[in-house]
Amino acid sequence: MSSAKLTINLESLVQNWRALNALSSTQTGAVVKADGYGLGADIVGRALLREGVQSFFVATALEGKTLRDALGGGPNIYVFSGHMEGDTGAIRNGALTPMLNSTNQLLRHLETLPGHLFGIQLDTGMNRLGMEPNEWFAVRDIAIGQRPALIISHLACADIADHPMNISQLETFQMMTNGLDIPRSLAATGGILLGKAYHFEMTRPGIGLYGGMPFADTLPVVSLDLPIIQVRNVLSGETVGYGNSWFATCDSKIATVSGGYADGIIRAMGPNTSLYAGDTACPIVGRISMDLITADITNLSETPDSLQLLGKRQTVETVASAAGTIGYEILTSLGQRYYRSIIE
Repeated sequence: MSSAKLTINLESLVQNWRALNALSSTQTGAVVKADGYGLGADIVGRALLREGVQSFFVATALEGKTLRDALGGGPNIYVFSGHMEGDTGAIRNGALTPMLNSTNQLLRHLETLPGHLFGIQLDTGMNRLGMEPNEWFAVRDIAIGQRPALIISHLACADIADHPMNISQLETFQMMTNGLDIPRSLAATGGILLGKAYHFEMTRPGIGLYGGMPFADTLPVVSLDLPIIQVRNVLSGETVGYGNSWFATCDSKIATVSGGYADGIIRAMGPNTSLYAGDTACPIVGRISMDLITADITNLSETPDSLQLLGKRQTVETVASAAGTIGYEILTSLGQRYYRSIIE
């Protein structure tokens, strides 16, 4: 097979949810935005729904409608971007719950979908989405009178446990919501790890479900195997790839594998990354190109059918570090050309 193989282990995904649910002191939802962090929101969502998850979070109304079509009418689907102009049909038809971020969104929702469920998103210091304190207190009585389903905010520095921003946002969230008889949610993966004070009535893990930090006990969910298309002997002094960026310092055996930046394999990781044949590292040599990667397999006694980029020897966080990025970007960049295999 010439296509690279992306294996998605749903059992590991579910075990990660179970572990984060056990750490939570309340109801636990799941974030499946960006098409389930690149793994397929329908696949991920159905696996978590079977496990009993009843609250899902997506970025946009279109994502929410697609997820609703996959999951059916049971679970709650919350939309972080709220009720944007043009979203009314998707929100109504998908039975979605928009997390309203501003006075304008609140007015739009109440005017176009009176009686339809909604939530509120508050800005507690991240300055990204949500109503700031002055805006919130100006409309709070109106909003509360319409019985929002959930009030949320988002932590900016939860992956750094001792960062002073965490307690500052917690105190601001408490100040903005104390005394309200409405479910609240502040903690994603990092917030769950900060402890019970951050959990409120619902947690909503994301990256920890998919094998990423800051959840150190997370199980790997994806593996990526790249088939070898061709092997050649490269003499000492010869070059490999675009720009003559790699020179062989000795006679070498070089494998060309199927995969490249068109498949979400970030070009910048090349000089710092190896592919693996079992436990043996095969350094990437030359530049990662659109469809192809070259790796040094000189030290292998036999040529395998494929080399592995993600798997037991190399996690999404390892690859992300080599690329100067984060695990989120690695997962959500995974392309559509892969042959996808599901382990349930």
